Amino acid sequence: MGRLFLVELDNRSYRCSICDNSLALADDVLSRAFNCCRGRAFLFSNVVNVMVGPQEERLMISGMHTVEDVFCCCCGQYVGWKYIEAHDKKQKYKEGKFVLERWTIVEEVNENLDARASSSDPEYP
Repeated sequence: MGRLFLVELDNRSYRCSICDNSLALADDVLSRAFNCCRGRAFLFSNVVNVMVGPQEERLMISGMHTVEDVFCCCCGQYVGWKYIEAHDKKQKYKEGKFVLERWTIVEEVNENLDARASSSDPEYP
């Protein structure tokens, strides 16, 4: 096996709930209105640091799709799926997009605390 190179994301991002690996930027969320068998899920335009499984045909609420399951490349946890092909013309917008199941990810907010003034900072005229 070769060396594993990870993409580290700055700003607000979503990370693997098991190993804290960076998976996606909050700016890449296309929809928070997706559902999966275990609850809520988010549609992303792009994700990083994942491995994909084999393609398979899957019947979903919105119809038949060709998908690949998506796994965290660090810990191997299942995190969602990637749409390869939508068989219904109305669902074509999903092709090439990723769904991450909400229970598999955590949101991280990176704030620059030094840039904010606090009550103990001196006031300058």
